[in-house]
Amino acid sequence: MTGVRLRKHADYQRAYSAARKRQSASMSWFLAPQSLEDAGAAGPRVGLTAGKVLGKAHERNRIKRRMREALRRHVDLLPPGFDMILHPRRGVLTMEFTKLEAEVVRILEQAKTEATRSAQQPARHAASTTVAARFAP
Repeated sequence: MTGVRLRKHADYQRAYSAARKRQSASMSWFLAPQSLEDAGAAGPRVGLTAGKVLGKAHERNRIKRRMREALRRHVDLLPPGFDMILHPRRGVLTMEFTKLEAEVVRILEQAKTEATRSAQQPARHAASTTVAARFAP
């Protein structure tokens, strides 16, 4: 999964400010369009957070390892031109891996449809203003 990870604090902060928080059964997630300078060769990026509330360091590390493996298997589902941040809950530590993987796939598919929808919205708006301009007196 090297090359598709969010690494800089500034990238996380930009994604948090540009995204809306979404919830799933065992994690919350953010999806934000990449800035123009980041959207070049980098492609889609994903970030994982595991705060101290999730447990001791070895538990947080295990949660992140499990999440990275689930993402590695389905990295092709990441929406291009977007940054995604995943906040797992403590239940991810004891959840069966197949269930975790299925949830990650569901989140990635939902993010992909949302990314396509957000990419089409400005086009629809531009088309509607063009039509309205034609009928203006």
